[in-house]
Amino acid sequence: MYRRILVAIENSPADRTILTHVSQLAKLTGASLLLVHVADGWAARNFDQLKLRESEEMKADRVYLEQVRAGLEAQGFTVETRLAMGDPATELIKASEELGVDLIAMSTHGHRFVKDMLLGATADKVRHLVKVPVLLLRAQ
Repeated sequence: MYRRILVAIENSPADRTILTHVSQLAKLTGASLLLVHVADGWAARNFDQLKLRESEEMKADRVYLEQVRAGLEAQGFTVETRLAMGDPATELIKASEELGVDLIAMSTHGHRFVKDMLLGATADKVRHLVKVPVLLLRAQ
């Protein structure tokens, strides 16, 4: 069924929802997990073009990814991490294609129309542009 699941994490309380669900799914299927966080601040979006150093936000994101990885590995899961930089939807799509995943799992915030226009609709973009199934769970 699923061998490798990409889990989009935000470094926010919303991550608990998706991590709880996906860890149960991975346990049932024996899938490995690929945790991806997309840093999307100014420094992250311009990192390569301007040859910038990592921002404090990016450093904190790396620490967070490592903490989540260690917690899941302690539960017996095989886990990889990736800190991507730029537009979240674009980077999640790119990671799913480059790293050969069978499923993308992410939480949503239940925004509708105006908030989607203002805050973006990462989940909708990913869902419509990838070739693998996308599991969306509303954040608690």
